[in-house]
Amino acid sequence: MKYRIEKDSMGDVKVPAQALYAAQTQRAVENFPVSGLRFPRGFIRALGLIKGSAASANRQLKLLNAPMASAIDAASREVAQGQYDTHFPLDIFQTGSGTSTNMNANEVIATLASKKLRGKVHPNDHVNMSQSSNDVIPAAIHVSAALEVKETLIPALKHLKAALDKKAKQLDGVVKTGRTHLMDAMPVRVGQEISGWSAQIGHGIARIEAVSPRLAELALGGTAVGTGINAHPKFGAAVAAELSKRTGIRFARSRNYFESLSSQDAAVELSGQLKTVAVSITKIANDLRWMNSGPNAGLSEIRLPSLQPGSSIMPGKVNPVIPESALMVCAQVIGNDATIAAAGASGSFQLNVMLPVIAYNLLQSIEILSNASRLLADKAIAGFTVNAEKTSELVEKNPIMVTALNPIVGYEMGAKIAKRAYAENRKLIDVAAEMTNLPKAKLKKLLNPRKLTEGGIQQ
Repeated sequence: MKYRIEKDSMGDVKVPAQALYAAQTQRAVENFPVSGLRFPRGFIRALGLIKGSAASANRQLKLLNAPMASAIDAASREVAQGQYDTHFPLDIFQTGSGTSTNMNANEVIATLASKKLRGKVHPNDHVNMSQSSNDVIPAAIHVSAALEVKETLIPALKHLKAALDKKAKQLDGVVKTGRTHLMDAMPVRVGQEISGWSAQIGHGIARIEAVSPRLAELALGGTAVGTGINAHPKFGAAVAAELSKRTGIRFARSRNYFESLSSQDAAVELSGQLKTVAVSITKIANDLRWMNSGPNAGLSEIRLPSLQPGSSIMPGKVNPVIPESALMVCAQVIGNDATIAAAGASGSFQLNVMLPVIAYNLLQSIEILSNASRLLADKAIAGFTVNAEKTSELVEKNPIMVTALNPIVGYEMGAKIAKRAYAENRKLIDVAAEMTNLPKAKLKKLLNPRKLTEGGIQQ
């Protein structure tokens, strides 16, 4: 590999000849060969948006001349669009402020802007003007997460909810045995069961959207410790306004820079809501697996789409691969939340020092939840069918339907009827006819499975 020599305040550094970055990025490459994990595309996009908006704000405030600001803005837009992602090589596990990655962005953009301007653009003095890593990286976490939530996660969850609503309507006429404690309980309609899943996702959407006002507050303008040293008093508001124009999200300067630099409470809050959605999807995926279990020795209430062979040794076996994939995603999101919570608690005095790992885990959770939601909707929910013969048979033999007779025969007699029906593996209605003086026609009305899913006392 060919190298060139770059200089910084610590001396000379050998940098790959074709690299757009310079000395400070190269030092970080050498200092942090930890995991091979890089900042996600959404974070690099946010950095580009911030740097371009900052140049525009500094121009408006007459701190940068028009040609310089335009060159920086143009270069930043290219970074935001993903044209130079290979020049962002740094590991997530680096300095806790993310200073190395902020300087990586400054150096890449300075190199590109210098070519456009045909003059020297300095990474610190010009690209990083009115900024510090301590306010840029927290702001990039907020901007990237807000964009990914708006553009990817919320649409994916709405897509999943729509698939659930459609399936609930389609299957609302199918009655099945309800279960509590994994034991037979009163009947429910399949549509009612799925409506519960839909409500979970709907609440999840509302919970995530409720975080938006806190996520929209940006640390930009707080600079090093929250006092705003070296930044124009109007810089924070100006750059937030520019970001709002570029993204369609209404960003604002932080109401308290000391909070925004020293803590990551909004990211922790969002992660907690992502965890709640993961818990909801876990419940849905597990229900689908149980209902699909079989085909002979399980519940076998539904048949999920057959997508691939399920065993390398057992021919003909087909597994519920999409729910299983979703379950692993949910486990990862729950683990990510634990990491984010621990990292969020690591604010010491005026700065949180685990910003890169918060960014990585938060954006990963958003991405994989989005993907899993769409896969669950399209490859599991939309295509599963009901084993109507099996569900009908189980409902007819369900001894717990005797609950509907409680107001007439009493709890004690009801228990006797249920136990006998179960012991003799007979239909409840036949046993009830033998053990009570209720006519068969009356029993048919009282024990109508569909009517029992509508609540109230049957007359």
